[in-house]
Amino acid sequence: MKTTRRQFMAGSAAATAGMLLSQEATPDAASNGQRPNIVILFADDAGYGDLSCYGHPTIHTPNIDRMAHEGTRFTSFCVLPACTASRAALLTGRYPVRPGGVEGVIGPDSDQGLPAYEITMATALRNVGYRTMCVGKWHLGHARDEYLPTSHGFDEYFGLLYSNDMIPPWVQTERPLELYRDTEPIEHPVDQTTLTVRYTAEAVRFIHHNGDEPFFLYLPYTMPHLPLATADRFRGQSRAGLYGDVIEALDWSAGEIMKALREAGVADNTLVIWLSDNGPWINMPDRMVQPGPHGLNNERWHAGSPGPFRDAKGTTYEGGVRVPAIVWQPDVVPANRIIQEPANSMDLFTTVLRAAGAEVPDDRPIDGNDLGPLLRGEEDESPSQQYYYFRGPELQALRRGPWKLQLASGQPELFHLERDIGERFNVADDHPDIVAEWRVSMESFAEETETALPA
Repeated sequence: MKTTRRQFMAGSAAATAGMLLSQEATPDAASNGQRPNIVILFADDAGYGDLSCYGHPTIHTPNIDRMAHEGTRFTSFCVLPACTASRAALLTGRYPVRPGGVEGVIGPDSDQGLPAYEITMATALRNVGYRTMCVGKWHLGHARDEYLPTSHGFDEYFGLLYSNDMIPPWVQTERPLELYRDTEPIEHPVDQTTLTVRYTAEAVRFIHHNGDEPFFLYLPYTMPHLPLATADRFRGQSRAGLYGDVIEALDWSAGEIMKALREAGVADNTLVIWLSDNGPWINMPDRMVQPGPHGLNNERWHAGSPGPFRDAKGTTYEGGVRVPAIVWQPDVVPANRIIQEPANSMDLFTTVLRAAGAEVPDDRPIDGNDLGPLLRGEEDESPSQQYYYFRGPELQALRRGPWKLQLASGQPELFHLERDIGERFNVADDHPDIVAEWRVSMESFAEETETALPA
């Protein structure tokens, strides 16, 4: 029998409490020395083509490039096309429309947030003995304490609760943008030029203070989301202008974190993942191109590159959802390897929990698959051959293997993503059987998730 979202929510609190008690009573699956530390570095609005290891000709990212050389780089990795939804998918392993309220973008005056019944990666890891910290942009709700990072499995939090542009003149609100530590604001107005450096310092401190305990560090950077800002030490360093300076600051941050892992003697037992939350904001609205407070301003060129892909952030074409993704773990993940197979951010939830010996929830649909065998080189085919593309509450596209059916334009568009990576050639008329069959699949999944297809 199919369980609807409303039915699930009705019994979710008791089910979640029961699961957590069960996990807490379960002996560790492995000793501390065997369970890997987990570090996720999550850029905001960085495009597929923004790193030198992904082909950018003038942005220099030697530290991230080294991770790619020593680890594995994905070329067909998808996320959700907007900030809140992308974070929800990563941390819960579920399409964000399943819980509801986190499928779009949460604004400063919104009362929505990640429901208390959702089990995050941090919650599952903490229940098997991990120390957990979130440093950076949360953007999964702030109106109630139950939405905050410390209510969703994180022992510590330092960062902004939502996007750095959610202040006048770009967003009309009377709520101040504040820097938080745990559940309390500590700075307003926020000096955005210092954020990447301060986030990095917090992350390094956390790494050095964990001792023998396994830890989970989740670092969702504020940058390069507009308005761009970086410390003076990075300004003017990149040939790609201010945007390049900001990306190179993120590269510096990655280098500092990798150095801290080595200095703490835990690098050999740490799984590090670098990715972006969605494609670049090259389609920014007119409201963004105006001067702001504290010297912040935006220009049309203050955005990244989608690489060879079509469109940008906020769309379900590949430029909006396909991002750079690098996985690094010595002696586990093969070095200098490129995976062309499809994968997505929900897979990281299941993959990380399996690696840590934590239970994957079985009382709710989990949409992510375990990439462990693929990452270790034990299998050549990804378990994530099928992926549904949502924009907010609307189901717009479906991918199976190399094929993708896109309905966002109002007319069916069918693309072969390996032969036509730019989604330029619609072959729907040549394959009416695929279009008809896949539309039925999309309608069925829309019914299951209580969503809708484009009109």
